[in-house]
Amino acid sequence: MPSRLKDNLNSKYFEAANALTSKKARHRIVAYVESYDDIYFWRTVLSEFENEKRFFEVMLPSKMNLTRGKKSVLMNFLEGEPLGKDMIACVDADYDYLIQGRTHQSRRVLESPYVFHTYVYAIENFQCYAPSLHNVCVSVTLNDHRIFDFREYFSLFSEAIFPLFVWSVMMYRNGNYPKFSITDFCRVADPGGFNVQNPATSIARLKHKVRTKINELQRQYPDAKDEYLTTKDDLRVLGVTPQTTYLYIQGHHLFDTVVTPILSKVCNLLRQERQNEIYYATAHKTQKRNEMSCYENSLQDIKVMLKKNTGYTTSEQFRRLQDDIRKYLGTD
Repeated sequence: MPSRLKDNLNSKYFEAANALTSKKARHRIVAYVESYDDIYFWRTVLSEFENEKRFFEVMLPSKMNLTRGKKSVLMNFLEGEPLGKDMIACVDADYDYLIQGRTHQSRRVLESPYVFHTYVYAIENFQCYAPSLHNVCVSVTLNDHRIFDFREYFSLFSEAIFPLFVWSVMMYRNGNYPKFSITDFCRVADPGGFNVQNPATSIARLKHKVRTKINELQRQYPDAKDEYLTTKDDLRVLGVTPQTTYLYIQGHHLFDTVVTPILSKVCNLLRQERQNEIYYATAHKTQKRNEMSCYENSLQDIKVMLKKNTGYTTSEQFRRLQDDIRKYLGTD
């Protein structure tokens, strides 16, 4: 019985296809990603490495499949050895980077020279890179007044959740994650009740929730101290510091539950400030109305601007990803 084309779709297939094209034609490298949402990010990453000799085509495992392609689906599709210099996979790191090969999927992500991962938990974490968030506010409100220190806040937020984050990674490393899942961790790591004028209150509340949960876990696992300290040291070696923990927590939680509500409150104040300026700067009613209308029509949606944010390119984690791609192309 003839096998399906997809069963023979591997790097050698694309290598043969490249061999059939003109010698002057650019070399095509197919890059498979997890979902449609990921295509723009990986296109941005890979386009920097295109030249007159090669180009990348970013796609889902099947152009006909309209479902969201989770990492497990992608990795199952790539089971065996279909990857190679003409066919690569680009994925979110999730916890696979942090658990360092404790599962089959983690080993595949980390050991294959043709699988590239984000180092941070997901693309959303890059989009929420703290040093870039002021620029996102400017793109949303057209107001460049710095009324909030995002770097400082997310450093404090990270320090507050770091001790519990170590527990979370430890539980995924030793297989006890059903007892303390990522969802459980995210419930605690929520700075609800955030106030722009007094952000310290939300951090204090967060620290209290973290302490309560850690006390509960320590009672459940009284002999876990050595394993906890080992995990903590391992995370530091991997680049996770108490000040950057936010980059390694679940991406959707960070984007939807933490960053977007904070940006919303900051942007509301910036928008109000700009509207007040227009109101008091223009004496004529018609001019005032026109200026206000023009400004309001120029405002942008926070989530849309966050998804377009590329201010993460200066981050250490993004540079590590770029280095991995350079290394792969260097062995071409």
